[in-house]
Amino acid sequence: MKKASFKNQLENLVNSPENHTFLLAVSGGADSMVLLSLFESFSSSQKEKLKFQVAHINYKLRGQDSDLDQKVVQDFCEKNHIQFHLYEVSEQDRKPEHSIQLWARELRYAFFKEIREKENLEFLVTAHHLNDQLETFIIHLSKASGIKGLSGIPATDRNILRPLLSFTKEEIYKFAEENSIEYREDLSNKKSDYLRNKIRNEIVPKLLETNEHFLENFKKSSSYLNQTKDFVEKQITAIESGLSIFNKDHKTLSKEKLDRESDFVKFEILKKYGFNQEEEISKIFTATNGSSFYSKEYQLIIHKDELILIPKSEEKKLPGEILLIENFDFSKNQIIINLENTIDDIDEINKTFEWDFDAEKLQFPLRLRRQQNGDEFFPCGFSGKKKVSKFFRDEKLSILARQKIWILTDGHNAVLGVIPFRQDRRNAREERTKSILKICNEK
Repeated sequence: MKKASFKNQLENLVNSPENHTFLLAVSGGADSMVLLSLFESFSSSQKEKLKFQVAHINYKLRGQDSDLDQKVVQDFCEKNHIQFHLYEVSEQDRKPEHSIQLWARELRYAFFKEIREKENLEFLVTAHHLNDQLETFIIHLSKASGIKGLSGIPATDRNILRPLLSFTKEEIYKFAEENSIEYREDLSNKKSDYLRNKIRNEIVPKLLETNEHFLENFKKSSSYLNQTKDFVEKQITAIESGLSIFNKDHKTLSKEKLDRESDFVKFEILKKYGFNQEEEISKIFTATNGSSFYSKEYQLIIHKDELILIPKSEEKKLPGEILLIENFDFSKNQIIINLENTIDDIDEINKTFEWDFDAEKLQFPLRLRRQQNGDEFFPCGFSGKKKVSKFFRDEKLSILARQKIWILTDGHNAVLGVIPFRQDRRNAREERTKSILKICNEK
């Protein structure tokens, strides 16, 4: 690898308008120690020092070897006056239940995030190289991960930078040797007991034997795939925009239009909302009206020819129950409760209402809540009783609208009215009523 190539990458970062700061993830291996050495060397050559710090995790998985890895990194930082952050795994840390690799990854990225936030560092910098890129490509190829997976590890990903990604492992080792950079070899990487190690030790060497320019050609192919990915993402965004309707709480997609697209387009659009299983996506387009599907971050509701996507953060904002009135003061002839002063989303009700109850007939306290299974009431203007769910259907309310309707209930959880549509007639004011409870939404 050429120091000049790396230097150009760093100059682009440092000379940009922002005053960038970095946290380097350094394990002690050749790649991360070369990364650290390059940062230190570049910083020393500048009038204004490059602002970076170092983070290291000692997993305590390899005994003395783990401690020696730490020592190499820590010694370098002390010698060059670089701020060093250490996390030592202890007995109190949760031990891995399944994959040690997954556990270690989650632990280190949580530590990196903590340090970045505490020290106000903008970027995390890792030492991934071209061989890592090839291994990741093969792993994703075996998982049918699509074009995004095959395009591999991005050189920049939000606040993560990978400046060594275009250099091979061989170039990095050679650079370390030529510049007398001390590093530690993790001998556990020689074991093929994990998928990545198996690919690294058994598959990649055979691929490299087939063509002396294999890695160079792979780098070009990876670049083409990334360009293709960017182009496809723009096309997908344009298609999605053509079948989307937005409002302040949710997004609606035309189910009919999306169903006319290819399976690839359906998958690429819906996976952005967490629906990334082919079987589940197929069910979405055959499900009956009113069906709901859930991902980690969204609820998807089938409403006629629409797919309504509601962020779960919005769902949580809807309060489940509000105490409206604890008791009635019968020394007064009338008490008025204006819901404009009680519930935040009353403005979404485009219909005014005014209900008068005979307070002596009511079971207090009165509450507001959302619909529950089995709710029924005796609506004014109708004979007999009616299920609230049936009332919603008759009013042609969408699934989304139903979720925002408030139900007025008494102390026994019986329905006194569906706001703002119908009051229950059993407790309504009569001519002989002496104590009136008025509930309205007057401006």
